[in-house]
Amino acid sequence: MSKKKTKFNINLGKTLGDIKSNMDRDVSKKILPSSELVQNLSKDFAFVPVEQIEVNPDQPRKNFDATDLNDLKESIKIHGLIQPITVRRMAEGQYQLISGERRWRASQLAQIKEIPAFIRVANDAEMMEMALVENTHRADLNPIEIAITYHRLVNEFDLTHEKLAERVESSRTSVTNFMRLLKLPEEVQKALKDRKISMGHARALIGVDDYAGQVALLNSVLVEGLSVRALEKIIKISKAPKVPKESGKSNLTADYLHVQDQLSRYLGSKIQLKRDTKSGKGTITINFSNDSDLNRLIELIEE
Repeated sequence: MSKKKTKFNINLGKTLGDIKSNMDRDVSKKILPSSELVQNLSKDFAFVPVEQIEVNPDQPRKNFDATDLNDLKESIKIHGLIQPITVRRMAEGQYQLISGERRWRASQLAQIKEIPAFIRVANDAEMMEMALVENTHRADLNPIEIAITYHRLVNEFDLTHEKLAERVESSRTSVTNFMRLLKLPEEVQKALKDRKISMGHARALIGVDDYAGQVALLNSVLVEGLSVRALEKIIKISKAPKVPKESGKSNLTADYLHVQDQLSRYLGSKIQLKRDTKSGKGTITINFSNDSDLNRLIELIEE
């Protein structure tokens, strides 16, 4: 026997309250823990008691601004929750968040008893994928949170970058670029997560071969406020082949040029090595940009 689907025609004159009244009449006739009901509701939304919803432990977003939550709470008190959250049905009267934790938290603060929710049917892998897709489209995830979730999907569910790109509606290149962020030093990752540097800065630092150089350049960005273009220029110059100046006492062989280059990369600063070809005596000059940079160099040398 075919079942009549619940349809919702949302217009400017119809509120969620009106929809709820219609839904209550239709759904109350078949409040059963059946897969048919869940499949039907997965296409529309129902009003779910806030207390029956639990947090998704794999939710990519972990931090919620208190001021932002309070502002949303006040908006919900006045206008109600306009955009439904998304949950999956765990058992009778038990749901787990897929996306919309910020809206759910604000509804709790507003002491709302029921909120509109899309009800999905998904296993853990599908739920995590949907959480990522929903949040990357609707929430303000930082790049590191996205990268960590991409990494989990690839490793826990045996996905290639191509397959993951299809599921999160992105390009393979974008997926790869996000995951490469996790190879950066923790200092760089934290700066990106705290929005002290941009994704452009982080991508430029990926091109630096050694840890010390990446941290040194990060400090320069933070202290001097370097733009992405300025940072890229510095990195390009540091990678350019070193050409020794023509001078009687400063000509360096390939071995000494290699030493000079290695020191420069390790310390993350311009190094000038001079050596007298006759006596073997010489000097090493280390450049620094400010007191903070000097302290960084001292710590590296002490180590």
